[in-house]
Amino acid sequence: MNSHIVIPVLISFAISLILGPVVIPFLRKLKMGQTERVEGVQSHLKKAGTPTMGGVIILASVAVTSLIYVKDYPQIIPVLFLTVGFGLIGFLDDYLKVVMNRSDGLYPMQKMALQIVVTAIFAYYLVKVAKVPLTMIVPFTHGYELNLGWLAIPVLFFAVIGTVNGTNFTDGLDGLASSVTVLVATFFTVVAVGTKSGLEPITCAVVGALMGFLLFNVYPASVFMGDTGSLALGGFVAGTAYMMRMPLFILIVGFIYLAEVISVILQVTYFKKTGGKRLFKMAPIHHHFELCGWSETRVVAVFSIITAILCLIALMGV
Repeated sequence: MNSHIVIPVLISFAISLILGPVVIPFLRKLKMGQTERVEGVQSHLKKAGTPTMGGVIILASVAVTSLIYVKDYPQIIPVLFLTVGFGLIGFLDDYLKVVMNRSDGLYPMQKMALQIVVTAIFAYYLVKVAKVPLTMIVPFTHGYELNLGWLAIPVLFFAVIGTVNGTNFTDGLDGLASSVTVLVATFFTVVAVGTKSGLEPITCAVVGALMGFLLFNVYPASVFMGDTGSLALGGFVAGTAYMMRMPLFILIVGFIYLAEVISVILQVTYFKKTGGKRLFKMAPIHHHFELCGWSETRVVAVFSIITAILCLIALMGV
Protein backbone atom coordinates (compact mmCIF):
# COMPACT_ATOMS: atom_id res chain seq x y z
CA MET A 1 0.00 0.00 0.00
CA ASN A 2 1.41 3.37 -0.94
CA SER A 3 2.69 5.51 1.88
CA HIS A 4 1.15 8.63 0.32
CA ILE A 5 -2.26 7.10 1.05
CA VAL A 6 -1.80 5.84 4.60
CA ILE A 7 0.53 8.51 5.97
CA PRO A 8 -1.67 11.59 5.26
CA VAL A 9 -4.58 9.85 6.99
CA LEU A 10 -2.43 9.22 10.06
CA ILE A 11 -0.84 12.69 10.11
CA SER A 12 -4.19 14.42 9.76
CA PHE A 13 -5.81 12.12 12.33
CA ALA A 14 -2.99 12.82 14.79
CA ILE A 15 -3.24 16.60 14.31
CA SER A 16 -7.01 16.64 14.91
CA LEU A 17 -6.56 14.36 17.92
CA ILE A 18 -3.97 16.70 19.43
CA LEU A 19 -5.88 19.88 18.53
CA GLY A 20 -9.20 18.69 20.02
CA PRO A 21 -8.28 18.93 23.71
CA VAL A 22 -6.47 22.25 23.04
CA VAL A 23 -9.04 23.99 20.83
CA ILE A 24 -12.28 22.88 22.52
CA PRO A 25 -11.57 24.45 25.96
CA PHE A 26 -10.31 27.57 24.14
CA LEU A 27 -13.57 27.84 22.17
CA ARG A 28 -15.50 27.35 25.39
CA LYS A 29 -13.59 30.26 26.94
CA LEU A 30 -14.39 32.41 23.92
CA LYS A 31 -18.05 31.63 24.60
CA MET A 32 -18.33 30.01 21.21
CA GLY A 33 -21.53 28.34 22.41
CA GLN A 34 -23.96 27.15 19.77
CA THR A 35 -27.28 28.90 20.23
CA GLU A 36 -30.16 26.50 19.61
CA ARG A 37 -33.39 27.76 18.09
CA VAL A 38 -36.15 27.75 20.67
CA GLU A 39 -38.79 26.64 18.16
CA GLY A 40 -36.57 23.75 17.04
CA VAL A 41 -36.35 20.17 18.23
CA GLN A 42 -36.80 20.32 22.00
CA SER A 43 -34.08 17.76 22.74
CA HIS A 44 -31.58 20.17 21.16
CA LEU A 45 -32.10 22.83 23.81
CA LYS A 46 -29.72 20.98 26.12
CA LYS A 47 -26.98 21.55 23.53
CA ALA A 48 -26.99 25.31 24.07
CA GLY A 49 -23.53 26.18 25.28
CA THR A 50 -21.70 23.46 23.34
CA PRO A 51 -18.82 25.28 21.66
CA THR A 52 -19.03 25.64 17.89
CA MET A 53 -16.37 26.55 15.30
CA GLY A 54 -14.71 23.17 15.87
CA GLY A 55 -14.27 23.20 12.11
CA VAL A 56 -10.95 24.96 12.73
CA ILE A 57 -9.66 21.56 13.93
CA ILE A 58 -10.62 19.95 10.60
CA LEU A 59 -9.33 22.90 8.58
CA ALA A 60 -5.96 23.02 10.35
CA SER A 61 -5.45 19.25 10.08
CA VAL A 62 -6.26 19.19 6.36
CA ALA A 63 -4.24 22.32 5.55
CA VAL A 64 -1.09 21.25 7.43
CA THR A 65 -1.17 17.72 6.01
CA SER A 66 -1.79 18.99 2.45
CA LEU A 67 1.08 21.49 2.67
CA ILE A 68 3.48 18.63 3.43
CA TYR A 69 2.52 17.02 0.09
CA VAL A 70 1.80 20.03 -2.07
CA LYS A 71 5.28 20.17 -3.67
CA ASP A 72 4.96 16.66 -5.10
CA TYR A 73 1.20 16.85 -5.67
CA PRO A 74 0.38 20.27 -7.15
CA GLN A 75 -3.06 18.92 -8.20
CA ILE A 76 -4.26 19.38 -4.63
CA ILE A 77 -3.81 23.19 -4.75
CA PRO A 78 -7.27 24.06 -6.20
CA VAL A 79 -9.01 21.63 -3.83
CA LEU A 80 -7.12 23.02 -0.85
CA PHE A 81 -7.96 26.57 -1.98
CA LEU A 82 -11.68 25.81 -2.21
CA THR A 83 -11.65 24.00 1.16
CA VAL A 84 -9.82 26.79 2.97
CA GLY A 85 -11.65 29.56 1.08
CA PHE A 86 -15.10 28.33 2.06
CA GLY A 87 -13.79 27.45 5.54
CA LEU A 88 -12.77 31.08 6.04
CA ILE A 89 -16.21 32.32 4.93
CA GLY A 90 -17.72 29.94 7.48
CA PHE A 91 -15.26 31.11 10.12
CA LEU A 92 -16.23 34.73 9.51
CA ASP A 93 -19.90 33.79 9.75
CA ASP A 94 -19.39 31.84 13.00
CA TYR A 95 -17.21 34.58 14.45
CA LEU A 96 -19.83 37.27 13.83
CA LYS A 97 -22.57 35.05 15.25
CA VAL A 98 -20.79 33.95 18.35
CA VAL A 99 -18.17 36.51 19.32
CA MET A 100 -19.89 39.62 17.98
CA ASN A 101 -23.35 38.29 18.92
CA ARG A 102 -24.74 39.18 15.49
CA SER A 103 -27.46 36.53 15.46
CA ASP A 104 -27.41 36.04 11.68
CA GLY A 105 -23.64 36.17 11.23
CA LEU A 106 -22.90 37.32 7.70
CA TYR A 107 -25.87 38.78 5.86
CA PRO A 108 -27.12 36.45 3.09
CA MET A 109 -25.92 38.82 0.37
CA GLN A 110 -22.45 39.07 1.94
CA LYS A 111 -22.23 35.31 2.28
CA MET A 112 -23.33 34.77 -1.31
CA ALA A 113 -20.92 37.42 -2.67
CA LEU A 114 -17.98 35.82 -0.85
CA GLN A 115 -18.99 32.35 -2.07
CA ILE A 116 -19.18 33.63 -5.66
CA VAL A 117 -15.71 35.23 -5.40
CA VAL A 118 -14.10 32.06 -4.02
CA THR A 119 -15.80 29.92 -6.69
CA ALA A 120 -14.74 32.34 -9.44
CA ILE A 121 -11.06 32.12 -8.41
CA PHE A 122 -11.33 28.33 -8.32
CA ALA A 123 -12.97 28.25 -11.78
CA TYR A 124 -10.27 30.51 -13.22
CA TYR A 125 -7.50 28.36 -11.75
CA LEU A 126 -9.16 25.16 -12.95
CA VAL A 127 -9.50 26.33 -16.55
CA LYS A 128 -6.48 28.59 -17.05
CA VAL A 129 -3.80 27.21 -14.72
CA ALA A 130 -4.59 23.55 -14.03
CA LYS A 131 -6.03 23.18 -17.55
CA VAL A 132 -8.68 20.76 -16.31
CA PRO A 133 -11.37 20.23 -18.97
CA LEU A 134 -14.88 21.06 -17.79
CA THR A 135 -16.32 17.96 -19.42
CA MET A 136 -18.07 15.70 -16.90
CA ILE A 137 -17.80 11.95 -16.71
CA VAL A 138 -21.32 10.50 -16.85
CA PRO A 139 -21.83 7.68 -14.31
CA PHE A 140 -22.41 4.15 -15.67
CA THR A 141 -21.42 5.04 -19.26
CA HIS A 142 -17.87 3.59 -19.13
CA GLY A 143 -16.25 6.99 -19.26
CA TYR A 144 -18.52 8.95 -21.61
CA GLU A 145 -17.90 12.66 -21.02
CA LEU A 146 -20.62 15.27 -21.23
CA ASN A 147 -19.53 18.52 -22.82
CA LEU A 148 -21.75 21.48 -21.85
CA GLY A 149 -19.76 24.07 -23.79
CA TRP A 150 -20.12 27.59 -22.36
CA LEU A 151 -22.82 26.34 -19.96
CA ALA A 152 -20.12 24.48 -18.02
CA ILE A 153 -19.14 27.64 -16.10
CA PRO A 154 -22.61 28.57 -14.76
CA VAL A 155 -23.11 24.88 -13.93
CA LEU A 156 -19.81 24.91 -12.02
CA PHE A 157 -20.96 27.88 -9.91
CA PHE A 158 -24.29 26.20 -9.26
CA ALA A 159 -22.68 22.85 -8.38
CA VAL A 160 -20.01 24.28 -6.08
CA ILE A 161 -22.25 26.68 -4.18
CA GLY A 162 -25.07 24.11 -4.05
CA THR A 163 -22.76 21.42 -2.63
CA VAL A 164 -21.31 23.80 -0.06
CA ASN A 165 -24.71 24.89 1.20
CA GLY A 166 -26.00 21.31 1.15
CA THR A 167 -23.14 20.28 3.42
CA ASN A 168 -23.94 23.26 5.61
CA PHE A 169 -27.59 22.16 5.99
CA THR A 170 -26.47 18.60 6.76
CA ASP A 171 -24.57 19.84 9.79
CA GLY A 172 -27.43 19.86 12.27
CA LEU A 173 -26.98 16.71 14.36
CA ASP A 174 -24.03 15.45 16.38
CA GLY A 175 -21.65 13.73 13.98
CA LEU A 176 -23.96 13.86 10.94
CA ALA A 177 -21.96 15.99 8.51
CA SER A 178 -18.70 14.40 9.71
CA SER A 179 -19.96 10.83 9.28
CA VAL A 180 -21.46 11.42 5.84
CA THR A 181 -18.44 13.36 4.55
CA VAL A 182 -15.83 10.88 5.83
CA LEU A 183 -17.54 8.30 3.58
CA VAL A 184 -17.63 10.67 0.61
CA ALA A 185 -13.93 11.48 1.14
CA THR A 186 -13.16 7.75 1.26
CA PHE A 187 -14.99 7.27 -2.04
CA PHE A 188 -12.93 10.05 -3.64
CA THR A 189 -9.74 8.54 -2.21
CA VAL A 190 -10.47 5.18 -3.85
CA VAL A 191 -11.17 6.86 -7.19
CA ALA A 192 -8.14 9.17 -6.87
CA VAL A 193 -5.86 6.18 -6.29
CA GLY A 194 -7.48 4.19 -9.10
CA THR A 195 -7.24 7.02 -11.63
CA LYS A 196 -3.80 8.23 -10.42
CA SER A 197 -5.21 11.75 -10.22
CA GLY A 198 -2.70 12.86 -7.57
CA LEU A 199 -5.44 14.06 -5.21
CA GLU A 200 -4.92 11.27 -2.66
CA PRO A 201 -2.98 13.36 -0.10
CA ILE A 202 -5.87 15.80 0.41
CA THR A 203 -8.70 13.24 0.24
CA CYS A 204 -6.79 11.13 2.79
CA ALA A 205 -6.14 14.20 4.93
CA VAL A 206 -9.89 14.88 5.07
CA VAL A 207 -10.58 11.24 6.02
CA GLY A 208 -8.02 11.45 8.85
CA ALA A 209 -9.16 14.87 10.07
CA LEU A 210 -12.80 13.78 10.20
CA MET A 211 -12.03 10.54 12.01
CA GLY A 212 -10.17 12.55 14.63
CA PHE A 213 -12.89 15.19 14.82
CA LEU A 214 -15.63 12.56 15.12
CA LEU A 215 -14.16 11.44 18.45
CA PHE A 216 -15.22 14.83 19.84
CA ASN A 217 -18.27 15.29 17.61
CA VAL A 218 -20.28 12.05 18.01
CA TYR A 219 -23.37 12.17 20.19
CA PRO A 220 -23.33 13.83 22.69
CA ALA A 221 -20.97 16.24 20.95
CA SER A 222 -18.42 18.17 22.97
CA VAL A 223 -17.90 20.49 20.00
CA PHE A 224 -19.77 21.39 16.79
CA MET A 225 -17.98 22.08 13.51
CA GLY A 226 -20.02 25.22 12.81
CA ASP A 227 -20.04 26.85 9.37
CA THR A 228 -16.23 26.85 9.56
CA GLY A 229 -16.30 23.07 9.15
CA SER A 230 -19.40 22.48 7.06
CA LEU A 231 -18.59 25.07 4.36
CA ALA A 232 -14.98 23.84 4.20
CA LEU A 233 -16.13 20.24 3.73
CA GLY A 234 -18.56 21.32 1.01
CA GLY A 235 -15.71 23.13 -0.73
CA PHE A 236 -13.58 20.00 -0.48
CA VAL A 237 -16.28 17.75 -1.99
CA ALA A 238 -17.02 20.15 -4.87
CA GLY A 239 -13.34 20.88 -5.55
CA THR A 240 -12.34 17.21 -5.60
CA ALA A 241 -15.25 16.28 -7.85
CA TYR A 242 -14.31 19.00 -10.35
CA MET A 243 -10.62 18.13 -10.38
CA MET A 244 -11.57 14.56 -11.27
CA ARG A 245 -14.27 15.71 -13.75
CA MET A 246 -16.86 13.96 -11.58
CA PRO A 247 -19.35 16.64 -10.50
CA LEU A 248 -22.23 14.40 -11.62
CA PHE A 249 -21.14 11.86 -9.02
CA ILE A 250 -21.95 14.38 -6.27
CA LEU A 251 -25.61 13.65 -7.06
CA ILE A 252 -24.99 10.04 -6.02
CA VAL A 253 -22.44 10.14 -3.18
CA GLY A 254 -23.69 13.49 -1.89
CA PHE A 255 -27.34 12.47 -2.01
CA ILE A 256 -27.79 13.39 1.66
CA TYR A 257 -26.51 16.96 1.03
CA LEU A 258 -28.91 17.18 -1.88
CA ALA A 259 -31.87 15.88 0.15
CA GLU A 260 -31.12 18.44 2.89
CA VAL A 261 -31.05 21.38 0.46
CA ILE A 262 -34.15 20.24 -1.44
CA SER A 263 -36.09 19.70 1.80
CA VAL A 264 -35.38 23.31 2.80
CA ILE A 265 -36.35 24.69 -0.63
CA LEU A 266 -39.57 22.63 -0.72
CA GLN A 267 -40.49 23.59 2.83
CA VAL A 268 -40.02 27.32 2.23
CA THR A 269 -41.81 27.28 -1.14
CA TYR A 270 -44.74 25.24 0.19
CA PHE A 271 -44.98 27.43 3.30
CA LYS A 272 -45.23 30.58 1.13
CA LYS A 273 -47.62 29.11 -1.44
CA THR A 274 -50.09 27.69 1.11
CA GLY A 275 -49.95 30.62 3.50
CA GLY A 276 -48.20 28.81 6.34
CA LYS A 277 -48.67 25.07 5.85
CA ARG A 278 -45.66 22.80 6.22
CA LEU A 279 -44.59 19.91 4.02
CA PHE A 280 -42.21 18.44 6.62
CA LYS A 281 -42.50 18.74 10.39
CA MET A 282 -39.26 20.71 10.20
CA ALA A 283 -36.53 21.32 7.63
CA PRO A 284 -33.72 20.40 6.94
CA ILE A 285 -34.99 16.85 6.64
CA HIS A 286 -32.94 15.35 9.49
CA HIS A 287 -35.07 17.36 11.95
CA HIS A 288 -38.23 15.97 10.33
CA PHE A 289 -37.11 12.43 11.20
CA GLU A 290 -36.26 13.53 14.73
CA LEU A 291 -39.74 14.96 15.19
CA CYS A 292 -41.11 11.65 13.86
CA GLY A 293 -39.53 10.05 16.92
CA TRP A 294 -36.13 8.94 15.62
CA SER A 295 -33.20 9.41 17.98
CA GLU A 296 -30.38 11.62 16.84
CA THR A 297 -27.99 8.64 16.69
CA ARG A 298 -30.45 6.70 14.54
CA VAL A 299 -30.77 9.51 11.99
CA VAL A 300 -26.96 9.75 11.78
CA ALA A 301 -26.61 5.97 11.42
CA VAL A 302 -29.28 5.70 8.71
CA PHE A 303 -27.96 8.69 6.72
CA SER A 304 -24.42 7.27 6.97
CA ILE A 305 -25.53 3.82 5.80
CA ILE A 306 -27.39 5.38 2.84
CA THR A 307 -24.22 7.31 1.94
CA ALA A 308 -22.01 4.21 2.25
CA ILE A 309 -24.29 2.22 -0.07
CA LEU A 310 -24.49 5.10 -2.58
CA CYS A 311 -20.68 5.38 -2.54
CA LEU A 312 -20.45 1.69 -3.45
CA ILE A 313 -23.00 2.17 -6.23
CA ALA A 314 -21.06 5.21 -7.50
CA LEU A 315 -17.84 3.12 -7.57
CA MET A 316 -19.56 0.71 -9.95
CA GLY A 317 -20.46 3.69 -12.12
CA VAL A 318 -16.93 5.09 -12.41
